Parts: sequence; structure tokens; C-alpha cells
Amino acid sequence: MISEPSRYYAVELQALPSRIGQVRRIVSAHLRHWHLDGLIDHAVLGVTELLTNVHRHAQPDKRCTVEIELFLDRLTVSVRDHDPRIPKAGCPDPLDAYDELATSGRGLAIVGAVSESWGVRPCGADGKVVWFTLSTPPPAAPADTRSYAVYDSAAEGPFLGYAPFPGVPLSSPAEPAPAPAHEPVLAPAPAVATARRVPAGRTG
Repeated sequence: MISEPSRYYAVELQALPSRIGQVRRIVSAHLRHWHLDGLIDHAVLGVTELLTNVHRHAQPDKRCTVEIELFLDRLTVSVRDHDPRIPKAGCPDPLDAYDELATSGRGLAIVGAVSESWGVRPCGADGKVVWFTLSTPPPAAPADTRSYAVYDSAAEGPFLGYAPFPGVPLSSPAEPAPAPAHEPVLAPAPAVATARRVPAGRTG
């Protein structure tokens, strides 16, 4: 049975090697869909170790439920099985005692190394839940979309353009220039008669 509310996913399975690989891909796909690509490696490694422990040690069967839940800035991954025995951290897996290069089956030691916190919650005779948490990365800073005003000088306001004439706003129609005043027409100065000396004995 699979349920998928918002930011929550749960899947029930038999903890068999073939199914563990499917769950790894499912967890990766959901974290990618939730834009948590940076948590995929640690989440997949942790859930692999928990499912491997169920496969190797859980009794009376290998049925379990994997849950991933994102709440605020924390991702919680948990595996519930039907074995009420509580695992002990720090105890090496006897199946890996002679394999120094083993990358799975080391259980809670690896889970503790890749997670922010982890724990075990007993469920009485119904089994137990082993969980671990990862902190989500901070969101990226939003791009700066502020706009800026351009000023012609420190003493002026925003530059709006040129007015037709100084002192006239651009939005107001320019007043027509007044007609020049007519200057009075001066009469020509009267001619001044000039006396001319006439030689003696001549007339005219």
C-alpha cells in the first residue's frame, strides 16, 4: 500500500535485496520532486542501512514500512518493522566481521554518521521504528528586483524630460509668446534752411 499526502510518503514492502533497490530509487525521486537534491545521497544511504538490518535481523518476518516526511526545515526518514528487539548502536554486524570493505549492513553506525540525529521508538509487541533526520539547506536568496530613479543632480528630483520653455511643466501646453509692443513712429525732423552768401552784383 502506498500513500502520498503533501510532503509525506510511505511505502510497505518486504525488505528483500531487490525491493531495497526500488525503495532507493523511490526515495531519490521524491526528494528530487521536493527540490531536496542535496539530501538524496545521505537519505538513500541511511534508508539502505536500515532496510539491510531488517533483511538480516528482523523476526518473525521482513515486512516493514518506510516513511519520509518533510516538516519545516527537517526531513525525517523512518523504517518500522515487526521485531520488538531494540538494536544496539556500535555493535558490528557479525556478517561483516571479515569484510573491511563492506558498504552496507553496518547499521546505526553509518546512520549516525550521515544524519543530524537518529533514534529508536519501541511499539510494544508490534515492533519498533528506527528513524533519522536531515536538515534541509536554506532557500536561495531571491533576486534583487528593485528599481532605481535617475537624478540629473543631487538638488533635483527625478528627471522627467525637458519643458518647452524654462519654468513650464512638460504636461502643460506652452503659452504663445506675446506679440511685441509697437514702438511709436517718429516724424522726420524738419529741414533746416541754410543761408547761402551771394556775391555782390549777382542775384539769385
